[in-house]
Amino acid sequence: MEGGYHSRAMNASIPLLGATLLLALSGAARAGDCLPEIDSAWIRKPPMAMPMMAGFAEIRNPCAEPVRIVAARSPAFGAVELHETTRVDGVSRMRHVEALDVPARGTVVLAPGGLHLMLMQPKDEAVEGSTLEVELELDDGRRLAAGFQVRAPGAL
Repeated sequence: MEGGYHSRAMNASIPLLGATLLLALSGAARAGDCLPEIDSAWIRKPPMAMPMMAGFAEIRNPCAEPVRIVAARSPAFGAVELHETTRVDGVSRMRHVEALDVPARGTVVLAPGGLHLMLMQPKDEAVEGSTLEVELELDDGRRLAAGFQVRAPGAL
């Protein structure tokens, strides 16, 4: 019997199969949306008004794949860059870092004397105890945002 129950059931199951496949693929995409987490984020307030400050944090990547941070920005600053302080021949030097790799299931620490965010051209005076928003951009275009607490000079 043409057009009978089995024919209708088979035709109805094709769109259902497509929808199931689409859901499975979108579930896989969601699993790929794993993002690193920013913890213990803070900004060192300079002892006097200065055109730059430093930001520190722990960036934890709970994901199965490494991620690469390629940019940073904040509405509180004119520019934000990734920097690293190193000692060369007994002299402390700071250099711009193009990208920061965070290994799968690993942590990168931004800390005084090492990797850090250089926050330049503050738009307002940073108030001790306040929180300033900073956003990190991954090489795939995704972004991580975190509040960075402003701490007193000399605080660690």
